[in-house]
Amino acid sequence: MTITIALSKGRIFDETAPLLKAAGIVALDDPEKSRKLILKTNHSNVWLIIVRASDVPTYVQYGAADIGIAGKDVLLEHDGTELYQPLDLNIACCRMMVAVKKGFDYAAAIRQGARLRVATKYVHTAREHFAAKSMHVDLIKLYGSMELAPLVGLADAIVDLVSSGDTLKANNLKAVEEIMPISSRLIINQAALKVKRKAIQPILIAFSEAAKKNGMPLQKKISERWDISL
Repeated sequence: MTITIALSKGRIFDETAPLLKAAGIVALDDPEKSRKLILKTNHSNVWLIIVRASDVPTYVQYGAADIGIAGKDVLLEHDGTELYQPLDLNIACCRMMVAVKKGFDYAAAIRQGARLRVATKYVHTAREHFAAKSMHVDLIKLYGSMELAPLVGLADAIVDLVSSGDTLKANNLKAVEEIMPISSRLIINQAALKVKRKAIQPILIAFSEAAKKNGMPLQKKISERWDISL
């Protein structure tokens, strides 16, 4: 019985590799050097598929992958309510922030009830955040170079992921509000967890044990309805 794990290149793959190794799974090709999108592992029945970070939940939801690792930011935009999310792996950590150009008085704009233009690719998250604050905003969907929007007058603010903050500083921007901390989750196709439970269970246990050893918090215990004991 084959188990397929969906991952994205870059930071998430790099920080997932030690967890996979703890589960006894090692990719036979480096995704940064190989053009292959399906990577074999040292287990003939475990494959890794390389997809865009934003596509991981879709592959898992529709059963093209049994397991995936995706950031909370991606899951919120995807509305991952149909996905089983047993573990917060606490990897690829950053923060979802509101940022503005230096010199822009964000606090005053809020007090005065100004209608702000906000550029982001996280439209759902931004809408929820500003609605909860009863702020009036016009959301502008962008897919990259978010920091450029306030500099050229496209937007008053941006909502984006911030890690070190160096990119904001380099572009004369400043973070003014944290929306939420972001980390990556282990996600599972619900049908696969039922049908392939015996094959998936060891991977879940290994990931959970690796998370515990590294002091990573569990988002919640594996549900007892699946008869999986950690």
